[in-house]
Amino acid sequence: MKTSWKTILLWAVPIAVIGFFVWQSFFSQPVQSMSINAANTRLSYSRFLEYLDEDMVRRVDIYDGGRTAVVAAIDPQLQNREQRARVDLPMYAPELMSKLKDSGVDLAVYPPRNNGAIWGFLSNLIFPIALIGGLFFLFRRSSQMGGPGQAMDFGKSKARFSMDASTGIKFDDVAGIEEAKEELQEIVGFLKKPERFTAVGAKIPKGVLLIGPPGTGKTLLAKAIAGEAGVPFFSVSGSEFVEMFVGVGASRVRDLFKKAKESAPCIIFVDEIDAVGRQRGAGIGGGNDEREQTLNQILTEMDGFEGNTGIIVIAATNRPDVLDAALLRPGRFDRQVTVDAPDMKGRLQILHVHARGKKIAEDVSLDSIARRTPGFTGADLSNLLNEAAILTARRRKDAITLLEIDDAVDRVIAGLEGKPLVDSKYKRIIAYHEVGHAIVGSLIKEHDPVQKVTLIPRGQAAGLTWFAPSEEQMLISRAQILARITGALGGRAAEEAVFGHGEVTTGAGNDLQQVTGMARQMVTRFGMSDVIGPLSLEGQSSQVFLGRDLMSRSEFSEDISSRVDNQVRDIVNSCYNKALQIMNDNREAIDRVVDILVEKESIDGEEFRQILAEYTVVPEKETATPVL
Repeated sequence: MKTSWKTILLWAVPIAVIGFFVWQSFFSQPVQSMSINAANTRLSYSRFLEYLDEDMVRRVDIYDGGRTAVVAAIDPQLQNREQRARVDLPMYAPELMSKLKDSGVDLAVYPPRNNGAIWGFLSNLIFPIALIGGLFFLFRRSSQMGGPGQAMDFGKSKARFSMDASTGIKFDDVAGIEEAKEELQEIVGFLKKPERFTAVGAKIPKGVLLIGPPGTGKTLLAKAIAGEAGVPFFSVSGSEFVEMFVGVGASRVRDLFKKAKESAPCIIFVDEIDAVGRQRGAGIGGGNDEREQTLNQILTEMDGFEGNTGIIVIAATNRPDVLDAALLRPGRFDRQVTVDAPDMKGRLQILHVHARGKKIAEDVSLDSIARRTPGFTGADLSNLLNEAAILTARRRKDAITLLEIDDAVDRVIAGLEGKPLVDSKYKRIIAYHEVGHAIVGSLIKEHDPVQKVTLIPRGQAAGLTWFAPSEEQMLISRAQILARITGALGGRAAEEAVFGHGEVTTGAGNDLQQVTGMARQMVTRFGMSDVIGPLSLEGQSSQVFLGRDLMSRSEFSEDISSRVDNQVRDIVNSCYNKALQIMNDNREAIDRVVDILVEKESIDGEEFRQILAEYTVVPEKETATPVL
């Protein structure tokens, strides 16, 4: 990097000043320094006066303002050779100068050295020079990072701008969310050919809000819009508006829309808008804080007196429930596009997209992977294939096989694989616990089919039993919820049936939490209670940070609350007794499956059902999920 003459001048001036004073301190008056150092012998003042009276003094050099003298005298003890000695003179001796003049001694007086003042001046000069140098480096660094004066541009927008956004992503790269794609393809059509819509009186939407769980592809859709639209594109995160300085967020919003107006038609994409768009006046202290000022400015810019013709604001959030109502109304965000987790067909399309560029064995069916992964989002499926590719490379294979897919699914769902359990009583207790879950889930018709039972620890679990629904479930019946409660209690029921009540372990702690939650929702939210009836006693709980429900407030009487508790207890006890009955009726099958599971450590769902069919009748369920 070339150095400018201004930089050289900035550093040359202070260096020259410091060098001058250093030279003055160390190299001025060399005779004085040498004369004083040459006088190694000290002579008393009284002896000096005796030498002076006897005309033995030849030369006197006076230093330090008359406090020190170097005397050249003839010493009779040294055979009348000349000797140089140092004499400390008294502060008040006016008769000495006249006596020296009368005796005809060669006299020289040297001015005092002012080193203390010089070093005091230098010490006072160091701090300003260091301050100037620090500011110079600060501005130089800020200019390298974002232009001159960037360090002071708090109020400027931090949005990334691209005149022709080349994200490398098109709508063909987005799969599994076809409805959302159609809505946004229409937005691109507005920008490319607005006359087709304005000819019939249609207006371009001012804002589109993408709503959906994390990982469903909201940001990916925005990248696809940027790649397809061919118009200037601004991208910013909601958190980049908020600063500790009052008014900075609103200033950045004004600056962003000012730049957007200059580049219209264009797109502004705000990711995680809930960071700045939460409901106003809902904080614990209420008030007009910095975040609310920023939100007010966004509302004004999107639909104020001036208007923003040709600017489309696209925002994404997974928390639409906390957004301010004024932000969601038509005129600001005219459209709300829901981006949900994909169904089986959508998962298959996503897998085809992410399988590009990966070597997958011919016997691997993407359709079976899609059926096995209900509830997976696009990000989960991408991570699944990437984990399978990593395992393939680690095992030095040429292509991804079913084994890598199976291990990757287990890793994504349950976590990293731990060390195998040592064959002991502890391992058999875990085996009975997991087999208890699996047998209850297999013998109750309404329960989801068993997919896999394993004793290999993953994450925080020492053993796992996985169930997979046979189809996409939008609604869950009362019988299905009761079946899931019974299946969750199967592990504890197996421990009690085999080892006795006194040997029940803590392994069912998480199961009991889930069971209690499901039973309480049946009673208080879904109206599935025989005692309470079809009443909803509680709704979606509001968040504490919104300033609501800071104190738990009961919406029903103590009598109803007691009846709710009793009904929840009855549901759980009824399901637990049913699970115990299944354990006692199928004890021989349980022992056989446990022996096989301890030996093999993992059993897939189909093998488990075949073993169980040798001892009891397994009810047929709807189309079971294929097991890889």
